[in-house]
Amino acid sequence: MNRSTAEILREYGPFPGVENVHGVTFDGQHVWFATGDTLSALDPASGQTSRHLEVSAQAGTAFDGRHLFQIADERIQRIDPDSGRVLATIPAPPGGGHSGLAWAEGALWVGQYRERKIRQLDPDTGAILRTIETNRFVTGVTWVDDELWHGTWEDDASDLRRIDPDTGEVLESLEMPPGMGVSGLEADGDRFYCGGGSSGKLRVVRRHQK
Repeated sequence: MNRSTAEILREYGPFPGVENVHGVTFDGQHVWFATGDTLSALDPASGQTSRHLEVSAQAGTAFDGRHLFQIADERIQRIDPDSGRVLATIPAPPGGGHSGLAWAEGALWVGQYRERKIRQLDPDTGAILRTIETNRFVTGVTWVDDELWHGTWEDDASDLRRIDPDTGEVLESLEMPPGMGVSGLEADGDRFYCGGGSSGKLRVVRRHQK
């Protein structure tokens, strides 16, 4: 396994009124982040939040090119990003502890924190298509360039891990500095956007470490 220290490129926040940052996604222009009862859109160039959708948003967030997907308790909401309207819902995987959400290969990928699993779901029905076992608590999920990455946060330590999607084997690890936990994960080419949990911050991590 290739192990290195994560390089923090930028921090955003803390944001007014935000106690926790949960899920994170990127729509090509804005970084959306979930804060409990709101989805907020951040301009990554200016660092300013420009829009807020009043929706239940306790965990992972994803974007499929048209719609936002947001975990809320035991369901996953499909949301119109223009109006904030919830268009449909599907059940989240049984067992709770949902902690990450990504869109890839026409499917949703859901992290389950304490179960240390990532599940691929049918986005229309919520049916579980496959399950990947990991060996750490899962706190965020993203796909980039056919690579599957997930965040971890366990025993006060966090890292970003690239894993084999067939076996769950850890191929690469970017270890976060002490005190910086990862509570949501999204990739934008050479950058990761990481939710910072109760710090109320978003952090940008270089994907290809020097």
